[in-house]
Amino acid sequence: MVCRYRNLGGNSGVRTYEITVESIAVGFHDGSVYDYTYQSAGAHNIEHMKVLAERGRGLSAFINERVKFRYATKRRAFADSL
Repeated sequence: MVCRYRNLGGNSGVRTYEITVESIAVGFHDGSVYDYTYQSAGAHNIEHMKVLAERGRGLSAFINERVKFRYATKRRAFADSL
């Protein structure tokens, strides 16, 4: 299920996220969606990203600092998604 990122800091480029057992998909305001997996970014990083996503704070900074280019795939969001 796609969830809206709460963006408690007020300045994140993250718009949505979707958590699965071994991955997290992160949607940005420009419509791009990056799929980060255990295999591409490491289980520890994925689990930390899940916590940050559910908190609604710090996800964009963590991505930029730790896993920026370690995504499995990049795609465009559907027009009707959150």
